[in-house]
Amino acid sequence: AAAIYLEKLALPIIVLLFAMCADYVTGMVGAYVTGRLSSRVGIVGIVKKLCYMFAVVCGIIIDYVLASVSSDIGMPGAKICFFGTLVTVWLILNEVVSILENLSEVGVPLPSFLKKITEKLKKEERSQLSHYKTKK
Repeated sequence: AAAIYLEKLALPIIVLLFAMCADYVTGMVGAYVTGRLSSRVGIVGIVKKLCYMFAVVCGIIIDYVLASVSSDIGMPGAKICFFGTLVTVWLILNEVVSILENLSEVGVPLPSFLKKITEKLKKEERSQLSHYKTKK
């Protein structure tokens, strides 16, 4: 069962790893171009990427617990891979937005539809962050 689950999640995780690398590289290039490059910025970026993987693991754990519980109570089709996939896809989208921001910062011209999508997603992310901070 674990092999089937991980097989389904393998491609999204590979895409996430690629997106994280692309974001890191474009972020470092953007920091260099704007004069904000520092070893601290680089280390914080790496730590942030590692924490993304912990978030994916949390999604996988939730799926495992739900599958175990549903199996224990006799529900058929207890192979749940929703939360691991959801977290992974959300992080991929977050990385894509960050890559587009980094490219824009470097001066790469982006089509207007990408700029609009990026701005909308960024506003939503800021809204969620401010909501989270006020609840704490």
